[in-house]
Amino acid sequence: MKSIIKTQNKKFARRHARTRAKISGTSERPRLSVFKSHRYIYAQIIDDTKGNTLAAFSSKDVKAKSPADRAKEVGTGIAKKALAAKITQVVFDRGGYLYAGKIKIVAEGAREGGLQF
Repeated sequence: MKSIIKTQNKKFARRHARTRAKISGTSERPRLSVFKSHRYIYAQIIDDTKGNTLAAFSSKDVKAKSPADRAKEVGTGIAKKALAAKITQVVFDRGGYLYAGKIKIVAEGAREGGLQF
């Protein structure tokens, strides 16, 4: 069992490194990074040239019942904060996660909220 977990962690680390090698956020088009823990989903908009987080939102602030609804609220919430900071275009960073499930729902919620990527 222990070797299976190590293998999964190595695969995740490889996927994460591969996506981060290709994606970086600039001041004109910052990076929308998504992190998923066992309990919550976090999204932040990052300017990699300066190393600043421009906006952040998490499912801790959401009162939705199902995990899918919480993911959708995170997407729309980060979009509202981004538009308040005058950010309309971002680069989506899935962070090593597969583009499915909650990660895809966060992206769709951000698009519905007005972000372009």
